[in-house]
Amino acid sequence: MKFVGTNNYIATEDLKIAVNAAVTLERPLLVKGEPGTGKTVLAIEVAKALSAPLLEWHIKSTTKAHQGLYEYDAVARLRDGQLGEERAKDVKNYIKRGKLWDAFATGERSVLLIDEIDKADIEFPNDLLQELDRMEFFVYETNETIKAQQRPIVIITSNNEKELPDAFLRRCFFHYIKFPDAATMEEIVDVHFPSIKKRLVADALKIFYEVRDVPGLKKKPSTSELLDWLKLLMSEDVPEEVLSERDPRKAIPPLHGALLKNEQDIHLFERLAFLSRREGV
Repeated sequence: MKFVGTNNYIATEDLKIAVNAAVTLERPLLVKGEPGTGKTVLAIEVAKALSAPLLEWHIKSTTKAHQGLYEYDAVARLRDGQLGEERAKDVKNYIKRGKLWDAFATGERSVLLIDEIDKADIEFPNDLLQELDRMEFFVYETNETIKAQQRPIVIITSNNEKELPDAFLRRCFFHYIKFPDAATMEEIVDVHFPSIKKRLVADALKIFYEVRDVPGLKKKPSTSELLDWLKLLMSEDVPEEVLSERDPRKAIPPLHGALLKNEQDIHLFERLAFLSRREGV
């Protein structure tokens, strides 16, 4: 079965090709792109489209690679042994399976999301090379090898916070999700808000892309922030004229807190508005 997108996820042609290529090659799909461009949601929608179980491993700065395999609680076993607990005799009672183990043991093809891999230590990707390559790992405490019954579809996301090792990159199929153009963005909006007024969308998109194009902006608003903004515009019943007839000298758009997420960018727009008003006097 090929991935062609879903009713809830607009996938561009190059993204569909990337997903299907990674599945065919049996390589992890490494997805990069601006925050809010749907990298994490992609794994969820691929799982839905292929009717496959989804396992999500969200990476933090403190996450270690072995946690994706398993963790052995030796302290708990020692404590139970001192208390004379019967369960202390079986080491398996103190092994907690990780997301990779769960994916290997499903018995059917699953989708494994390794989300924001660049948050972890620089050695994290290298520590998973063998496991992702061979789809197996060894459990020393029980002297057994865990091997994938069905090779999972692995989707790895990165926000480019740090460079990933070359050895890791060689083992992945790479795709960069470009920021959607206006036509694609209209399709995305239509999926989330099918009954929204077309004029409101057109005016909002014009302002949205104008905001993104402002030089010096520290954080450009993303797709998810556009959707939040449109939801607010509808819930607050903002008249369409407020957007279409907006005075360009009033540089900050209405309900801008959904689009601008730090004080530097707000101050930038305030300065632009001040300069525009001075020039208009």
